[in-house]
Amino acid sequence: MSKKFYILFPFWYGIGSGKDGKGREVSSCVKRWRSRLAPLLSKIPMVERPKRHVPLETRLLLTFAILILYFALGNIPLFGLSPEAIDLFGRWRALFAGQRFSLSAVGIMPIINASLILQILAGPKIMKLDLTNPEDQAFYLNMQKLLVLCFVLFTSFTYVRGFYMPNQDIASQLGVSPRFISCLLFLQVFFGGMLIYYMEEVVSKWGICSGVGLFIVAGVSHQIITGLISLIHDAGGGVVGVIPGWMEITQQVEPYEMSKAGMVFLFQHHFIALIATIALFFLVVYLVCARIEIRIPGYLKRRASRGRVKFPIKLAHFSYAIVVPLVFFNLGMALQAGIQALGRVLYSHGTTILGVYDETGTAVSGLMYYLSPIYGPMDWFPPLMSVPHAGWQIAVRAVANLTIVVVGAMIIALLWLKLSPGLEMRDIRAMVRDSGLPIYGHSRGLKVIKRAVERYTIKIAMMGCGLLSALLVIANMFGTLGAVSVLYLTVAVIVIYGIYEEITSGLV
Repeated sequence: MSKKFYILFPFWYGIGSGKDGKGREVSSCVKRWRSRLAPLLSKIPMVERPKRHVPLETRLLLTFAILILYFALGNIPLFGLSPEAIDLFGRWRALFAGQRFSLSAVGIMPIINASLILQILAGPKIMKLDLTNPEDQAFYLNMQKLLVLCFVLFTSFTYVRGFYMPNQDIASQLGVSPRFISCLLFLQVFFGGMLIYYMEEVVSKWGICSGVGLFIVAGVSHQIITGLISLIHDAGGGVVGVIPGWMEITQQVEPYEMSKAGMVFLFQHHFIALIATIALFFLVVYLVCARIEIRIPGYLKRRASRGRVKFPIKLAHFSYAIVVPLVFFNLGMALQAGIQALGRVLYSHGTTILGVYDETGTAVSGLMYYLSPIYGPMDWFPPLMSVPHAGWQIAVRAVANLTIVVVGAMIIALLWLKLSPGLEMRDIRAMVRDSGLPIYGHSRGLKVIKRAVERYTIKIAMMGCGLLSALLVIANMFGTLGAVSVLYLTVAVIVIYGIYEEITSGLV
């Protein structure tokens, strides 16, 4: 490449060939730019790692304290915010792990975005970082701080400029301009976002598990607990919480009337959602800790016992078998919503070939009805449906919804296996090799292990993706407690199980 290119893009020195435009070695250029950035990056405060072992009691205490502080941030409203403010990411609040219009409005998305960018850059050796080297590891952490700071600044500015309008009455009472109130809102959102970052650092380095996972669990748990014991009344006059709601029902409604209403009564008062939430929790735990035996040719210790050794591996070790269904479930819902938007646009212009929509924008007939996603019992349980449909129509819609998500997730998993570098397979082969099992004729070599692992990899990926995708779709049809998304609930369950394994394994 030319000299001008390297002058304009100095970080490209770490990519491609080992020399720059002058024929110099790349490593010297990279080190020089790192040395120039190091003084700037080191000025950003960070949480240091403990220099000695931290007892489990101390880790639990710090984690509990950070959790209390996180809930406190979510309950402190932003000062000077107008009642007309808009929550841009309302549907993804559980995944953002932040409460709207509060000090935790930014949530954990800046941390996730910074981590993804650094993994993309450092993973394929684009930045040529050796994370086992203390100097490179320090540079990596400093870059993460800088990226988080940039994302928090950008998100705070976006919120205040576009969605968090200042309160005109408060501005007039204080005798200041609305722009001054906007600056106060920006400082509050920015302060809360950076505080969540440092809280995540404390949990990850001094507490238990990852701070990001802990905050996701906290957000989902808040919704579930609200749906379980909340005393707030909804628009219909009923209590939001299931337990106090059923206590009122037992005092006002006779058992005969409950049995007469049947399933409609159970759906309307969230009893089915409670059962579905509990069932989803235990089924996800079962899938995560499920063990699959890989048979490897070899012998144990004697030649007389020569045969096929069974090596148990958890399904969680095949990360794509868990990640792909979660990602595609969200993408599948978004894809179906996009298809519905196209159908509504055509219907608004008088084209009904794809389907007919009602006044609420919901497809009631045609191809778009069968392709529309099912969000709850209101979409398939006949007594609760606003527009009645025949049983076979509901069945076709449910099968189509299930097929789109399950088949799509299985195809993505297959493409992942074919196109990815196969990091999980290499890790599993190394796990089998390091287990101490002697492999016949190869003395624990990777050749036999490679054939055995790759033989079962596609089957395990397809089976795991299919089962978890079907579970997500079915749970979404029955609804969950607190109206929490099954996607976020599944992520929370996986994180909780990871915390349990970390504690029981003695790693903390």
